[in-house]
Amino acid sequence: MDFKVVSLTSLLLLVVSALVLFGVSEAHSYSYVDDYSAPIVKGLSWHHYKSSCPDLETIVRKHLKKVFKEDIGQAAGLLRVHFHDCFVQGCDASVLLDGSCSGPSEQDAPPNLTLRKTAFEIIEDLRELVHKECGRVVSCADLTALAARDSVVLSGGPDYNVPLGRRDGLNFATREATIANLPGPTSNTSFLITSLATKNLDTTDLVALSGGHTIGLSHCASFTGRLYPTQDPTMDPSFADDLKEICPALDTNATTVQDIRTPNKFDNKYYVDLVNRQGLFTSDQDLYTDSRTRDIVEKFAADEKLFFEQFVASMIKMGQLSVLTGRKGEVRADCSVRNSDNAYLASVVEEEETAAEL
Repeated sequence: MDFKVVSLTSLLLLVVSALVLFGVSEAHSYSYVDDYSAPIVKGLSWHHYKSSCPDLETIVRKHLKKVFKEDIGQAAGLLRVHFHDCFVQGCDASVLLDGSCSGPSEQDAPPNLTLRKTAFEIIEDLRELVHKECGRVVSCADLTALAARDSVVLSGGPDYNVPLGRRDGLNFATREATIANLPGPTSNTSFLITSLATKNLDTTDLVALSGGHTIGLSHCASFTGRLYPTQDPTMDPSFADDLKEICPALDTNATTVQDIRTPNKFDNKYYVDLVNRQGLFTSDQDLYTDSRTRDIVEKFAADEKLFFEQFVASMIKMGQLSVLTGRKGEVRADCSVRNSDNAYLASVVEEEETAAEL
């Protein structure tokens, strides 16, 4: 055998071994971490915590690697929290607030009842770790956005930068506002397009963000209306039969995966499901049935890289909905409770402005 070939092979083996040794064996095919071209709103920055908390993203990812090693299902839960937060009065961590004697919180509204309590606990754990390292400078809203990004990355999806600098909201939304801003799984495409348009998200954003359903579980109640009393004709018969075994009645209290092909991997198989009429929700399958979105679904089903690129763009866009920055909002000392006063924010802003001048 040629000596040069042996040497090259040995070198490659050493490189692979080093990658595994240093914990980067989960490197992904598509990475967008160096792309800072996306537009961001005033007050956010790609390097917001460069001086005040330089190890922020390392701390978050290291902790989530441990969490997901124990239960990869938590990734979908954290991703959903970010979606449900941003769609209701903006990405301000209002969904993390507990209720009070004055009224129930966003968590108590019907669309949020299926959010995992453990997801809220994980975000609070992240806050404790980060604030212990850096002091109270990082908002719960930013931690929620970073946790969502790392949930995508660590379950096999694209890596990308997240613009930071969000403040935490002072109040949670009403039950009515929460319901109005979170379209349900029975929504059709026309309703979804109209709903997202009010948030400056277009049809392509709708289809790309729906791809978040490639990981996670759903309760039977979210889709049994497609099975009983009359089976939805847009559903593949074999798929319907499988679902009926899991959910034998309209009110069955059970769960099933949202993507039957690769339920724990963030990839483009959700769109392959739709093309094969195996989408779980009406809001999923109608994206393929409706002529306005079918072409986008087919393109994402055929090209995972294209889906990843658009998902990143749409996530960065969504993650900036009605954000609070600067002197607006607060930086919570506990993600589930509003601060007793807002005096602390002034010192945070002063430090940020001083760092910006250096």
